[in-house]
Amino acid sequence: TVRDVMTAPVVTVRENTPFKEVVKVLAEHKVSSVPVLDSADHVIGIVSEADLLPKEEYRDESFAPSLPMGRTERLSRIKAAADTAGQLMTAPVITVRSDHTVVDAARLMDQKRLKRLLVLDANGELVGIVSRADLLKVFLRDDAEIRSEVVTDILEGMLGAEPDAVQVEVRDGVVSLAGEFEEKSSVRVAVQLTRRVDGVVEVIDHLYY
Repeated sequence: TVRDVMTAPVVTVRENTPFKEVVKVLAEHKVSSVPVLDSADHVIGIVSEADLLPKEEYRDESFAPSLPMGRTERLSRIKAAADTAGQLMTAPVITVRSDHTVVDAARLMDQKRLKRLLVLDANGELVGIVSRADLLKVFLRDDAEIRSEVVTDILEGMLGAEPDAVQVEVRDGVVSLAGEFEEKSSVRVAVQLTRRVDGVVEVIDHLYY
């Protein structure tokens, strides 16, 4: 689940936090973004380094804006004039639940073209933040641990396969399945479930029925 790979606790700022303090928080904690909370500790936005840069970009008053002004430039100029986290932040924020799977989070990041997601618990409270790097940690899982889960949980536990009925080899996250099932459906399920195991890069199917 997302809870297993997220970073917690999360550094946050309030909506009235001054611009300079936001920069200080990012620098001190070596993070590129920070969630913004209201007085009730609810997440209302997020401030990233990209939200802060317009202040530097447009600080030269002699800069002459192009006309007509595009949406991107207009938003940048609004942020350049911002003085607090509430004025700087991007909102609303796309979040993910802590009990959702890593697959759910990866799919959401890909669809929304995001680098990170704020993580909320069942009550909507902020409990962590998950990045692309966090999601990739599952691929650091040991081959022996992957094999054990495939054999014990999937083949024997879920599909009722006899011990040694299916040979399982794992090398660098690539799982090779070879052996015989009584039913065709079991072959399909075995491959599909193995693909979903954390750390599996690919499944080589040499199963038959």
